[in-house]
Amino acid sequence: MKTWPVQDAKARFSEFLEACLNDGPQMVTKRGAEAAVLVPAAEWRRLHASARPSLKELLLSPQARTEFLVPERGAARRRRITPVR
Repeated sequence: MKTWPVQDAKARFSEFLEACLNDGPQMVTKRGAEAAVLVPAAEWRRLHASARPSLKELLLSPQARTEFLVPERGAARRRRITPVR
C-alpha cells in the first residue's frame, strides 16, 4: 500500500484516485501519522457486507436476536457434582 502525505493527495488527486483503482488501497498521512485510507468502492462494499452488526444495531433491530444470546437446548455443558461424604 502506497503512502501519500495529505498535501500530495490533495494536489494530485486524479493520480491518487487512479493509483487506488489500479493498485488497491492508498494510505493518507497527516503530519507523518496514518490518517485515512482510500479504497476502491467494490472493496468497500465487500468489507461493509461482511462486517457483523454492532451491538447497537442488534438492540435496535425489530427482529428478535435470541439465537445469538441463548445456546441451543441441550447444547450447554453441565458440571458433575460429586457428593460430599
